[in-house]
Amino acid sequence: MRNMTIQSIADAVGGRLENAAKSDLTKEASCVVIDSRLIEEGGVFVATKGQRVDGHSFIDQVFKKGALAVICEKAPAKAKGACIVVEDSFEALKKLAAYYRSQLSVKIVGIVGSVGKTSTKEMCAAVLSAHYDVLWTEGNFNNEVGVPLTIFKIRDGHEMAVVEMGISDFGEMDRLGEIVRPDIVVFTNIGPCHLEKLGDLDGVLRAKTEIIKHMSPSGTLILNGQDEKLAEVDDELACGRKIIRYGKESKRDDVYASEIKNLGLEGSSFIANFPDGSHYEMRVSIPGYHVVENAIAAAAVGFLTGLNLEEIRRGMASVEPLSGRGHIIHTSKYEIMDDCYNANPKSMCAALDILGLAAGRKVAILGDMFELGEQSDALHGEVGDYAALSGADSLIFVGASAKFMYEHARVHEGIEIRYYPNRELLLAALSDETKDILRPGDTILVKASHSMGFSEIVDHLKKS
Repeated sequence: MRNMTIQSIADAVGGRLENAAKSDLTKEASCVVIDSRLIEEGGVFVATKGQRVDGHSFIDQVFKKGALAVICEKAPAKAKGACIVVEDSFEALKKLAAYYRSQLSVKIVGIVGSVGKTSTKEMCAAVLSAHYDVLWTEGNFNNEVGVPLTIFKIRDGHEMAVVEMGISDFGEMDRLGEIVRPDIVVFTNIGPCHLEKLGDLDGVLRAKTEIIKHMSPSGTLILNGQDEKLAEVDDELACGRKIIRYGKESKRDDVYASEIKNLGLEGSSFIANFPDGSHYEMRVSIPGYHVVENAIAAAAVGFLTGLNLEEIRRGMASVEPLSGRGHIIHTSKYEIMDDCYNANPKSMCAALDILGLAAGRKVAILGDMFELGEQSDALHGEVGDYAALSGADSLIFVGASAKFMYEHARVHEGIEIRYYPNRELLLAALSDETKDILRPGDTILVKASHSMGFSEIVDHLKKS
C-alpha cells in the first residue's frame, strides 16, 4: 500500500508509537483490516470495540499471524509488535483512509441517493469494468466503517473505483466526503428515508449534497433529471462543477433512455441517447421500469469516462441482481422476488410495480419500514393503498407498523389480505398447509427493512 509505513500511519492518525523497532518503521503495510480473521502478513489491524466483540482481545493473535502493526486504544502489557495507540480507533480508521486516499491517483465515482444506490453501483462497476480495472464497494459497506475499508482495498493497478455512500444523519456525508474525495458523483434520487433525523425531503437533499464540496474542482455531478429535489441542484450549489442530468424518455436530459421495453421479470431493453447525438440499444437483466434510471446513470458514467458504446452495452448486459435486492429465485414451486435487504416507501412501491409484471398469481409479503420519523404511520398507510391498487392478488402484511398498511389496504375490494403481528406467526401460518395462503405457481415478493429479518421468510419459501 503506497506510503503506508508504520511511521506515516502513526503520523496520519496522530497516534503514539509503542514497541516499534526502528527497522520496521519504513515497511509498507500489505492491508488494513478490522476483522482479525482477515489479517495478512505485513498487514495493519485496527482494534475496534463493537457491541459484542472487542478487537483488542485479538491483538496477540494478529501478531502471531504476521501483522506489521496494530492501531489500538490500549496496547497490551507485553505487545509482540508495533502498536499505534490512539484515543478512538474508529476515528483513526477514518483518518487513515483519508490519508491513504490522498496517496492515490485513481479516479473515484461516488454513488449517493435514497433508493437504488447498490443497483447503480453494481451497474457502474460492470460498465466501467468493460474498459478499466475497477474496484467497487462490496455488499453494504457504505457507511463510516465500510467506506474506509473499501478505500483500503484500492491498489496502484486499479484505474477506477466506485464507492457507495449511505447516511442517516447530517454530517455523515461530510465525513465520508473527506475520505472519498470523488471525481464523479451519481445522485440516484431524493426520497423519504431516515426522516427521524433528516426531517423532510429538504433535509435529505441537504444531507446528501454535503458531498459536493469534497469533490474534485473539475469533477462532474450526474443527477437524476426526473427527481424534483435534485432539480434544485444548480450551478451555484455545484460550485462550478459540471452537471449532467439523466432520465427516461426525456430529451431535456443530457443522457436519456427512449423506446423502453419491459421484458417482464427478465429485465428491460432501451435506447441510450448521449449528448453527442449517438445512441445504442442496451439491455439490463434486472426487472423493473425504475431500474432503467439506474442503468442510464451507469451509461452516463461510461460515456463520461471515455468508453465506447459497445463497451457500455457489454458491461450493462453483464449485470446480475444481488441477493436481497430484487433477486429472482426460481424454485419448483414458486417464483420468489427476494427484495428483503431494506425498504422505504419509494422502493416498496417500485417493488410492487415489478411484481405486477409477473404472470399468474401475484403475492406480496410486506413488512415494517424503519426510520420514517413522525410520518411513519402515514407513509405506511400510503404504501398499503398503493399495494391494494398494484394488481397483486394477495397481500400479506407483517409487523407493528405494517398494520397501517393493512388498515389502508383492507378498504379496497377484490383482493385477498392478511395481517400477522410478527414474522414468527407468519412462518407458522405458512407451514400450515390447511390455510391455503400460497399456491404452486405463485410469484411472491418479500420486502421489508433489514431488521425485520425477512431473509428467514425467503429461506422458508426456498425450502417449500
